[in-house]
Amino acid sequence: MNITLGLGPLVSLIAGILILVMPRLLNYIVALYLIIIGIIGLFGMGGTHL
Repeated sequence: MNITLGLGPLVSLIAGILILVMPRLLNYIVALYLIIIGIIGLFGMGGTHL
């Protein structure tokens, strides 16, 4: 049984958990998420699997 995990969904999951635990960090988490997703999109790493 193979399990592949994309980077985008993993970052989203971590960001969502952090927002639930520490709502004050919402602005920083959203900003970091957008930066990371932008970098992934620019460099074409969206297809890589961990």
